[in-house]
Amino acid sequence: MKIAMMGGWNTDSGASFHAELIGRSWVNQGHNLKVLTFYDYAFHGTQITGKDEDYVERCFTVSSYTPPNLNPVPFLTEDYDVFVVQDLGMLSKDLLGKIFHRIKKHAKIVNIIHDGNLSEDPSFYQFDWDAIVCFDERYRKFLISIYDQKKVHIIPYPCLPYVPGDKKAKREKLELPQDKHIIFSFGPASKTTLEVMPSISELSSKYPILVLTVTKDKGSLEGFREFSRKNTSPLEIEIREEAPNTEDLYDYLHAADVLIFNKTSTPQVVVSSTAFQCLGSGCPIVAKESNYVEFFDKEVLRYSDMNTLKSHLSAIFEKTELYNTTVESAKNYVIANSSEEVAQKCIELFKTL
Repeated sequence: MKIAMMGGWNTDSGASFHAELIGRSWVNQGHNLKVLTFYDYAFHGTQITGKDEDYVERCFTVSSYTPPNLNPVPFLTEDYDVFVVQDLGMLSKDLLGKIFHRIKKHAKIVNIIHDGNLSEDPSFYQFDWDAIVCFDERYRKFLISIYDQKKVHIIPYPCLPYVPGDKKAKREKLELPQDKHIIFSFGPASKTTLEVMPSISELSSKYPILVLTVTKDKGSLEGFREFSRKNTSPLEIEIREEAPNTEDLYDYLHAADVLIFNKTSTPQVVVSSTAFQCLGSGCPIVAKESNYVEFFDKEVLRYSDMNTLKSHLSAIFEKTELYNTTVESAKNYVIANSSEEVAQKCIELFKTL
């Protein structure tokens, strides 16, 4: 099948991560993929995270760029059966709207929804989609209030494959101590971990703990450096100013004992691309109770107060039955919702259009 996909690619946004997972799976499955993505000077995200493949073309700006720009030539000269739009809210909708009728003449058009509520921007609704894909029933509920429910399809958010690692070897590679329990955070979300650092400090009187944060986010770096200067507990803190690609991220996850995800609920429906990105590492995730993780069951350990957080961390350090259940549940979830499985579900939908 010949597929064109418009959206983020090789950046640190959740929509880009989703596009890369299913897009590369399509390529692995033998489909012909063309990716149309943001110019490198006006993209959605904070970092370019990888080198573009030869099937990638940068040809438009993020919607917030002034003035927005879109080169129509790659959209109109490519030959494809299906045209997939990722995260419409970040795209130059009115510019796309000017050529939409030309694309629709020779391709079925599918919108993969990342927005967590109905947009109040009228330009969002100018398109006649052949199908709309969302991640779970929460999205479908608000989408069918305005779209034909027969066009709205649930296809789960994909996970990276299950690839556990050798903790001892990865710690040696990354020059991390073997005798510490490593609590890991990364990226812009590292800043939210600062909220729970006092509780982790309390726990460090019982366990030898190293908090490792890997980020280029200025707020995160400043916050952790400030906390480190004031810290009087046995807790050790290591800060690495990096924006790790997937391979490097999995090295860190394999070296760590636990990943902290402390994001607070948002008013709109949302998923945690971080969880889907990291579950396959085998590193357990301890997450703040929020709508980012509300659709998980036993795959993620959730907390709503600091006592529960400390209890979960203790269970992981001591490898209790709760730890074993969490790791096994995460493994099963990843296998059921791997990028290859989700990519194939998309192909099966395309064939029905």
